[in-house]
Amino acid sequence: MRSGMRWIAGAVAVGLITAGCGTADDSAEGLSDALGTTSDINPKPREEIREGGNLRLATTSFPANWNTLSNDGNEGEIADIERPMMPRAFNTDAAGELSINRDYFTDVALTSTDPQQVTYTINPKAFWSDGAPITWEDIRSQANALSGRDKRFLIGITNGFEFVEKVERGVDDRQAILTFSHPYAEWRGQFAGNGVLFPKSVTQDPESFNNSLVDAMGPTAGPFQVQSTDRGQGRIVLGRNPNWWGERPKLDTITYSVLDRSAWVAALQNNEIDAVMLNSIDDVKNVRGTEGLVVRRAPGNRWRHITFNGAPGSILADPAVRVAISKAIDRQGIATATQNGLVENPRPLNNHVYLQGQRGYQDNSLPYDPAAAARELDALGWKLNGDVREKDGRKLIIRDVMYNDALWVQIAQIIQQNLAQIGVGLVIDTKPAAGYFTDVIQPGDFDAAQFIFQGDAFPLSSIRQIYYYDPNDLQGNFGRIGSPELNALIERTLRELDPAKAIELANEVDRKVFEEGHSLPLTQSDGSWGVRAEVANFGSPGLASYDYTKIGFVK
Repeated sequence: MRSGMRWIAGAVAVGLITAGCGTADDSAEGLSDALGTTSDINPKPREEIREGGNLRLATTSFPANWNTLSNDGNEGEIADIERPMMPRAFNTDAAGELSINRDYFTDVALTSTDPQQVTYTINPKAFWSDGAPITWEDIRSQANALSGRDKRFLIGITNGFEFVEKVERGVDDRQAILTFSHPYAEWRGQFAGNGVLFPKSVTQDPESFNNSLVDAMGPTAGPFQVQSTDRGQGRIVLGRNPNWWGERPKLDTITYSVLDRSAWVAALQNNEIDAVMLNSIDDVKNVRGTEGLVVRRAPGNRWRHITFNGAPGSILADPAVRVAISKAIDRQGIATATQNGLVENPRPLNNHVYLQGQRGYQDNSLPYDPAAAARELDALGWKLNGDVREKDGRKLIIRDVMYNDALWVQIAQIIQQNLAQIGVGLVIDTKPAAGYFTDVIQPGDFDAAQFIFQGDAFPLSSIRQIYYYDPNDLQGNFGRIGSPELNALIERTLRELDPAKAIELANEVDRKVFEEGHSLPLTQSDGSWGVRAEVANFGSPGLASYDYTKIGFVK
């Protein structure tokens, strides 16, 4: 249940409680640890929702690029803003089960296996906001842009389009037939989950793809559209699409305000916004102690991690050093410190591909063993010199980069303490939200970096994006780490159409990712939201997709 959509802020994270000092209370009562079973959105039928209203939400920064397929725009917060406006092929429920999104497609089907072909039949009512119909040419244009064949397209993810040999017109302009060069297991996720269809005006050439949505959103096709933006004030307002062909939205507008993460709960309490993801057990208690607010919670589909930088010349270029350092980080201690009181049984996330509670999830992680880590660094020639190890006159000091958020810093402090015990230094280097990925992560300006990945119902769709290493096409492999063996294993996994065999191969991929010291998963989100009690059909959805036409305020 993984996706490469990334998050910088602690927006779905949980606040730090000093290790050993947290107390379990009724905050965690009744909360399952398993993702994929629940959703907590205050479900109400349309007749109980009042007409109109403005849903006020928060985001940490203004979009750097509205094209979420691009490397600059491949961020979870941007995707969330765009979800009410853009076509997706499937909806998901809380269990991750799929159903065709019939607002956009009347049918999506695997119509041949030799060769593999997938046929998309587009709803004849579906139009872009500029009046152009959604056609097979939009699908063909996007498939070409994301194929990776033209490196001028600065893509954030190929999403399986590197395996699409051709896209042809079907029975009419409203049907596209995709023919694959070889089997692709996660074909359903190419225009679903965090995949989204953009118009051909955005994807038709590298210049449009990279730059046309830097300053503003282009044509959309959803129940809402951009009504106004103000970069200076940090405000984005979505309004009803007057030409929407589906069910009429209950809300008049959805307003996003740019707010520092530390101000979200106070803004909720002060009736400035209507819903926020919570950051700590204190946030949960503050929301519960405020009249008119409620905590909504279903196990989350976002996960925090550390990405290491293995580029040539970096302090962590040697995979054996990365592995040793990974063994010295007490991930259970981090889980206990950050989630005690928020979940019934805090534990680290031990898989890069699947989330806890999902079919396929198993523990492939490296053991926490600081003594072994110290021995391994000794054997590699990193010898203690005072408090810090040295080799060839270079001190083993890591610069850990993160968004400037108290939670990220506190987790880094735990890691700092862990590594000090084996003679490894860690410098905490905080960065502002604006430009975090564009200016820091993508260029590789870090030794270790902390941010959040967002999962969806398509577990294999992003393993190539994040763990495959092609120095000429990094996509989401910001640490520049990989091997021919891992690349080949990823290719085998993506070609496997048997679900059971694909799970076995995906876990082999996960083991290899751990063995290369690529990155280190920490914790899965507890999924806590603070929401105004009158808000319906919105909150903590788990894996379920929202129906934006039904979100609103109870009568």
